[in-house]
Amino acid sequence: MKIIDKIALVLISIGAINWGLIGIFNFNLVEAIFGGLSVISRIIYILVGVSGLWGIKLIFNRD
Repeated sequence: MKIIDKIALVLISIGAINWGLIGIFNFNLVEAIFGGLSVISRIIYILVGVSGLWGIKLIFNRD
C-alpha cells in the first residue's frame, strides 16, 4: 500500500469518527479543536473530502 493510500485511510477514519460524534452526541470534534469554520478547519474538511474520493479509487484497486 502506498503512503498516500495510508494517509487517505487515516483522514477517512478521522472524518468517520467526527461524523459519528456529530450523529451520536451532536459534538463536532474538528470545530471544538480548531474553531467553527476557521481556515484550518476548512482545510481539514477539504482534505477529508478529497481522501473520501481517493478511498473510492482504493475500492476498485486491483493490487
